[in-house]
Order: sequence, then structure tokens, then C-alpha cells
Amino acid sequence: MAVLLETTLGDIVVDLYPEERPRCCLNFLKLCKIKYYNYCLFHSIQTDFMAQTGDPTGTGKGGASIFSKLYGDQAKYFEMETSPRIKHTKKGAVSMVNNGSECHGSQFFFTLAENLDYLDGQHTVFGEVSEGMEILMKINEAICDKENRPYQDIRINHTVILDDPYDDPKGLEIPDRSPEPSKEQLESGRIGADEEIDDTKGMAAEEVEERFKEKEAKAKAQILEMIGDLPDADVKPPENVLFVCKLNPVTTSEDLEIIFSRFGKINSCEVIKDKVTDDSLQYAFIEFEREEDCEEAYFKMDNVLIDERRIHVDFSQSVAKVNKQGKVVWEHQKPDGRPQYKIKDQTSRQSKKYDLVLDDDVPSSSKSASRSRHRHGDSEERVSSKKPKRRKSSESESSDSEQERRRKDQKKKKKRRDSSSEDEDRNRRKDSSREDRDRRDRHRGQEDRRERSYRDEDRYRGKDRERGKDRERDSRGDSRKDKYRDRDGDRYGGRSRDRYRDERDRR
Repeated sequence: MAVLLETTLGDIVVDLYPEERPRCCLNFLKLCKIKYYNYCLFHSIQTDFMAQTGDPTGTGKGGASIFSKLYGDQAKYFEMETSPRIKHTKKGAVSMVNNGSECHGSQFFFTLAENLDYLDGQHTVFGEVSEGMEILMKINEAICDKENRPYQDIRINHTVILDDPYDDPKGLEIPDRSPEPSKEQLESGRIGADEEIDDTKGMAAEEVEERFKEKEAKAKAQILEMIGDLPDADVKPPENVLFVCKLNPVTTSEDLEIIFSRFGKINSCEVIKDKVTDDSLQYAFIEFEREEDCEEAYFKMDNVLIDERRIHVDFSQSVAKVNKQGKVVWEHQKPDGRPQYKIKDQTSRQSKKYDLVLDDDVPSSSKSASRSRHRHGDSEERVSSKKPKRRKSSESESSDSEQERRRKDQKKKKKRRDSSSEDEDRNRRKDSSREDRDRRDRHRGQEDRRERSYRDEDRYRGKDRERGKDRERDSRGDSRKDKYRDRDGDRYGGRSRDRYRDERDRR
């Protein structure tokens, strides 16, 4: 007795145990016969443990036995079959799910590992996989979320009964053909079972690498847009601007404009200079009016000798002057109104913030102009347009001179600060060297005093030692004298010294 399960990943053949588990096999066979398992999801897949299915709702909380179709909702579940005991020792064993009250419904699972002894006695094994073990291993490799639900749907599309020894119960309605799935049944909120996940399937290695580079470039552009380096992630550099590098420092903008003007009309040609020293940085931007002229100059002017230097020409990749609409916006203008290229000021990002302006920082000319505007607001509108232009130019000149004066004052203050800091460092070093010298002198004085005291102690000890020796010597002499004294106290016992010596010699 066997059943064929057609899944979205392949076919699985299940052999049943009708003699050991008659009620479970009857329930499973008749549910397959009425197409109850068609389009059921594998709603829980735990790697190397189990793959659970059999719930038409796809939640793991539904499903009913075949007996509910015959006897109503009171027969939604049936009791477990515990004897004979069959253990979960094989990989690919098919077991009915316990609903928590020692009963079964329609849900079942496949074991994905061997020796799952802790499932014995809780769930009822009623069959095993005889064919399609490789399909079961594909199910085991499915990528799931934290609730063990696959991100891409895996379903049972169809069930085919290969051998059925049981008679159909009376009152059981068997459909003539497999029913069509409902819309609610197919809407799982996940990737469809028939959707292709691998976008690179059938593509060559070069195409895959190119697509990967495009995705990487797009991700980098989005990051640059978020940090403010790009106006828009999809912005593209202008195609009518050339980038020229390896220039000679003596080459000027006018020279380049004369050289490149033979290819077409030039809107702007500017050699980029250092904003502090005003020295050439040896590269430039040239904007043509027509893209065809720009392309022709690119092909013909690369590696050309200009002012004894071989220049390199390429299309500009800078989008610093491009706004979100894709138009070039020039922040600086030449005196004749033509756009002028400048180095992008890295510190200008924070200059967009509002700063506190004091009365001392405002030029006197602008103060007087603002007062006059407030005082004669209506009368100034009637004045001809030439006078305001002169006033504006004078105001700009005065503001420039004021800014120059402030810049000079700041430089002087910085020099004073630097000189004062150098003097402080010098004085600090002198003080520290003087303190070190005093510390060394004190240490030497202490060592001299200590050596002097040690020397005095040694001298006193030597004198005491000599005095002790003298006392011992005197005491020894006294004892010798007492030895040869007589009773009357005479040292030689009434004998003369010469006589004593003669007697001693004889002995």
C-alpha cells in the first residue's frame, strides 16, 4: 500500500503500515483520495529534524480527520494507536502529529534525521519514504525564518493512491477530478512556489559579473546620496565636459581655450587653482557647447604635447555642478558672465547653517545702505537702475576690503598666539630644567651628608676599638705583675731584677 505525493520540488513515494496502524493508514488514504492534501504548504521545516504539512490553512493549527467528513465535527480527531510500538529511528519516517490531547487529525510530518527517540510515544509512525529521498533532502535545505516557515512556498500539488486495500466508507464524497486551488489558498505572503529566485539562471559568467557591478555601483551611489556627496543616486556626469590633467604649471586657461576651440565652441575652460596660493593644480575642465565636439576633442587631444608636457584627456566624472534635475549649475561666474570652474570647498558644507551676525561684523557701508533703504524704501524704487548697480559694486568692494582686513587680522592674531605659545613652552622648559637641577643638587647634598655621617661613625668605632685593645693589654700586664709579686707587694719577691733573670735563665 503506497501513495505518491507530487510536491513543487519533486515526487515522494510513501509506503504505509496498514497492519500496524490501520486507523492512521485509513485516515491518510481517504484524505488523499478526496484531494484534501492538494496545495497544502509545508508550513514548518526544521533542518535535520522534521518537515510538517497536512494543514489546508497553512498555519499549523487547522486540519481534520476523514471521520469528520462522515460523522461531523465531534469526530474531528481520533485517538492515537500506540501498539505495536514503532520508533522514529529512520530518516524519512512518516508520522501523524499529536494535537496535544493524544489525538490525530490530518497533519503529518517527515523525519529528516535518524534516531529521534524523543518523539516516540508522542507521535504515531504509520509509514516511510521509499522513493524520493533526494526531494526530502531538498526540503531539508529550504531557507526558513525564525518561526521555521520557508521563505519560498513548498506545496503538495497532487496526491495519487498507488494501492488502497480499504473500501470507501458510506457517505464519503469522492471528487471526479482534482479541484482548482482558491485564491486564499495560494496567497501565503511568501515567494510563490513557481517564482524563479535565481535571476542569473541561464546567464553567462560575464553577464552575471556585469550585473553584480551595476548593483554594487548603485548601492555606493545611494550611500553617497545619503551622506550628501551626490545630489541624486541616479545622477550622471555631463557628457559635454572634458577633464584634462598632467598640465604644465605655466599653462593658462586662455591657452587651453585657444588650443581646444578648433573642435567647436567652448562654453567654459578653466584651469583649477589652489585657493590659497593661486597656483595651478595642473588639471582643468573644458565644457563644449556640443557633445560631438567634446567627443572629437577626446579622441584627438589625448597624449598631445602642450608646453612640453604630455597631457591626458578624459570625460569628466564630476557631478559637483549638477542638480537633481540633471542640469549643470555654475556657482561661480566670470566677469563676462561665463561659468567658471573652482575647487569644491570642503568646508562649505557647514556654511549653509545660519550663524550669529553681530553689529561689529557688518561693514559700515552695508549699515548705511540698510539704514538708507529703510528710510527711503519707496523713493529708491523710483531711482534709475544705474545708481543701485554702482552702489552694489561699491558695497561689494567695501565688503571685500573688509573681509581682507579681517583675514589679515586673523593671521596676525594667529601669529601672536603661535609666538606666545612658543614663549610659554620655552619658559616652561626653562622652569622644568631649573627644577631638575635643584632636585639633583638636593639629592647630591643628602648623599654627601649621609657619607659624612657614615665616615664619622666608622672613625668613632675605630677609636673605641683601639681603647678596648689598650684596656685588654693593661689588664694582661697587671695579671703578669700580680703573678710575681710577694706578700709584701714586691713584684720580684724581695729579689733583685738581675737575680730573677739569672734564675729564669737557668731554668
